[in-house]
Formats: sequence, structure tokens, C-alpha cells
Amino acid sequence: MTATGPGPVAVVDGATVRYKTLVALDGVRAEFHTGTTALLGPNGAGKTTLLSLLSTARQPHEGTVSLLGEPVRGRSGTRRVRERIGVLPQSFGYYPRFTVREFVEYAAWLRKVPAGERRARVTEALRLVELEKYADRRMGALSGGMLRRAGIAQAVVNRPALVLLDEPTVGLDPAQRVGFRALIRDLGERSAVVMSTHLAEDVAHVCDRVHVLLEGRMRFTGSAADLCARAADHDGAALDGPAVEAGYLAVVAEQAEGNGVPA
Repeated sequence: MTATGPGPVAVVDGATVRYKTLVALDGVRAEFHTGTTALLGPNGAGKTTLLSLLSTARQPHEGTVSLLGEPVRGRSGTRRVRERIGVLPQSFGYYPRFTVREFVEYAAWLRKVPAGERRARVTEALRLVELEKYADRRMGALSGGMLRRAGIAQAVVNRPALVLLDEPTVGLDPAQRVGFRALIRDLGERSAVVMSTHLAEDVAHVCDRVHVLLEGRMRFTGSAADLCARAADHDGAALDGPAVEAGYLAVVAEQAEGNGVPA
């Protein structure tokens, strides 16, 4: 995968997004470096909207988004940076009669991987997700875990600097989740991986940094250890539950108290 250097791979600066009267993101600022970053928050917090900004599918009404120091704006600029991004949606479409190899080759073509490099890139992506021996199996015959791996292969076939994962372990059994976490950690060695999730357990095992979004605003940014350190209520008593989950609940409680809502 492409080395990205010591600086941030992606920067969101003061991004605001509105859907009619709903403010989905409100002045959000965040940096994403090589490694794995979690977007943690409840439904409607703005996680998917933030991913859509990072994927260039949407542009903010206010603020800016940049990738590798290049602002994402205008048709030509958007097209240029899009070639450095890989995306795995929570639900992704595929033609069931495609083989795994054909599916990843099609993704390589869409992302403008040069024709002379496609075969090698597809082999590289399948090797990364340990699907080489299943390359000729039809997509419609894959298990849920193997489908997710094929989804990762299509997301990284262009050697992206930024990989966006939306709820990547939802629907996987415990053994599949363990294997998938190892794959995500490996991706974070070479790219900036941004993972939207509801699962605090995934954050604890995979992520270097955590952003907590609540009601469209960034309420916490720090390491997983920093979030665990928030695992106390306003009286200083430890919250029950796993440390990352307890830290997240502490942030939610602090926000509720700030809004005058009993926690």
C-alpha cells in the first residue's frame, strides 16, 4: 500500500452539513492519520454523513475537507482525490454470478487502476484478505465473513491512502469478528482507516484513536486509552461495563448534563 508520510491523510475543518432543517454535522473538525480511527456514536449522530464527506460523495455546506493536503472541491479535484480512497459500505452491491476475482477486477477498473497493473493489484488485494484460493468462487456462494473480505479487497485494490469502513463487523459471528479485526489492524499499518461502528469491543481491539459524535458535533477526540479514562461519572465513581463502552457512556452523560437532561 502507498505510504502516506507523517502528516494527516485527511482533514475536516469546520464542516457543517444540513438536510433541510436538520443539521447533520455542526462545525466538525477532525484529522485522520495513518492508523485506525473509530467514529463512535448513536444512530443519527452524523457518522455516516462524515464518511460521505471523506469519500467525496458529499461536500459540506460550510467548512472544508482535504485529502493529502489537497482540498476536495470542484469536479476535477474530487475526481483526482477519489482515486486515493477505498470504501466499504455497510451494505454493498455485487452481481452474484461474478467470481471474487471478477468483482475485484471490476472495482479496479472503476478506480482507474492502469490496465497493465490490474491483474497484479487484484492478486495483491486477494492475498491481503486471504481469499486467493477462493478467487474463482462466485460472490453469491460466499459466507458473510468472506463477503466482507471481498468487500475489503475491492476497497484496497487501488492502494488507497484512506480506507472508509461503515460498520464492518455487523452481522459477523464472534470468530469472524476476531479475524476481521486482525485484517483492519493490518490495513492501519499502511493507510488511514476510518471505521464507523456502534461496537465498543471493536474499538478496544482495533483503533488507535476515537472520535465520538453526538448530535452532529464532535464531543471527544483522543486515544482509546483516553476514552477509557473518561469512564467515571461526575462524582468520580467508576461506570459499569467494559472500559471503552464506559468511557463512551461517560461522554454521553456529560453531554446530557450539559443540555440540562438528567443522565
